[in-house]
Amino acid sequence: MNTATNALAPSKTMVPPRLLRGLAASCLAIMTIMGTAAAPLPAFARSAPESFADLAAEVTPAVVNISASTTVETRNRTLPQLPPGTPFEDLFEEFFNRRGGSGDNAPPRPRSSNSLGSGFVIDPSGIVVTNNHVIGDANDISVIFPDGTRLKAEIVGKDSKVDLAVLKVKPDKPLKAVKFGDSEAIRPGDWVMAIGNPFGLGGSVTAGIVSARGRNIESGPYDNYIQTDASINKGNSGGPLFNMNGEVIGINTAILSPTGGSVGIGFAVPASTAVPVIEQLRQFGETRRGWLGVRIQSVDDATAEALNLGTARGALIAGVDDKGPAKPAGLEVGDVIVRFDGKEVKDSRDLPRIVASTPVGKAVDVSIVRKGKEMTKQVTLGRLEDSEKQANLQQPSTEAPTATRQALGLNMSGMTDELRRRFSLKDDLKGVVITRVDPNSAASDKRIQAGEVIVEVNQEPVANPADVTKKIDELKSQGRKSALLLVANPQGEVRFVALSIE
Repeated sequence: MNTATNALAPSKTMVPPRLLRGLAASCLAIMTIMGTAAAPLPAFARSAPESFADLAAEVTPAVVNISASTTVETRNRTLPQLPPGTPFEDLFEEFFNRRGGSGDNAPPRPRSSNSLGSGFVIDPSGIVVTNNHVIGDANDISVIFPDGTRLKAEIVGKDSKVDLAVLKVKPDKPLKAVKFGDSEAIRPGDWVMAIGNPFGLGGSVTAGIVSARGRNIESGPYDNYIQTDASINKGNSGGPLFNMNGEVIGINTAILSPTGGSVGIGFAVPASTAVPVIEQLRQFGETRRGWLGVRIQSVDDATAEALNLGTARGALIAGVDDKGPAKPAGLEVGDVIVRFDGKEVKDSRDLPRIVASTPVGKAVDVSIVRKGKEMTKQVTLGRLEDSEKQANLQQPSTEAPTATRQALGLNMSGMTDELRRRFSLKDDLKGVVITRVDPNSAASDKRIQAGEVIVEVNQEPVANPADVTKKIDELKSQGRKSALLLVANPQGEVRFVALSIE
């Protein structure tokens, strides 16, 4: 401290004013040459908000705590573990029955389970949004407002796939509500503010930035989370994530933490995903998602090369439901969907979200790449039923000889009754049976296993090992680097695998 003070103390040596003016002019000239004096402050170099207080005061009245209670009947045996025939067995049985009948023959007793979370009002009439996992199967839900008012809530609708729920309360007067903003406009680095009920501490305000967008945390088929470093903890679930205009651009849903507390990695459902679901829940009490009727997989670089796509993009169709909208529209296994209803499909994760948010019954244009050529098909979407299972594809029936060959690190054989029994292959499964996989091969790296069946090579059916090797030789003569195999597991479920043939 003393050294710094001395260094900043005025000097006793007098400098002539003319010399000072000259030094100042020289410094200004140097700064101008370097561009530091004339260059304005970049637009992106803005300072952090001076305070979040005004914004918090404006929106906090619309943020609520959610208390959900679930009552279940349980039968608990609290008798100590005694050896059979012990002289105290009858004594303990009688004692515990007098204390409430907790033996095996006692009637079930209700037990209450409680959970706490957050939510926010989106309609002054009493519409509240929260997470589905906050309310679960609760039979008693209360919404607690910042002023302490507590109102019973009824469920308007809920959706487990996006983890959202819509509740309704009956207030005496209009409530303070907040609006949704454009979550597609936010960028990593933008300021955001979260308000919620962490660990039961209602009305807690935290702030941070958007860390990333489009995060997939494997929580459901429509993962597209906003990642933020604003502190989010247990109890924040269902609460809003605000932009600096006081608009909700996300619904806080999950955290990534080895400790159970915030480590600066939180996830929020973006408004662009949540709003269509909320509107459907309000209108119908359930979701009504579009359904295309295809099973898809990702396109990697090797697959893109094998399909003449140029770059890895789109969603590769690995199965078409016989009863789905895609089949009558002419979509086929091996097609790559690159655009859907005017929206680009960058990878396979994009397609389920786009399809699900498209109205049921709408006729949409689907751009596909088939054998290197782009074309457009029109599909009228059906409705996705959660309980409906995708049908397995049946391949054309062809007789296959029993010859065996080796290629791509695979030992292959024609289909026989013995192999069908040995690998428990589905009765109607046709193709070339893989009997062994070289553990040091690319096929092993791609998790191809003995007992699986090669159905197609580069989108052409194969009936015997000779068909496979012939097709590979043709690809090599064309200068191709990869072969695209359609491989079925013993149950008949298929997937595409690109293997290097160099």
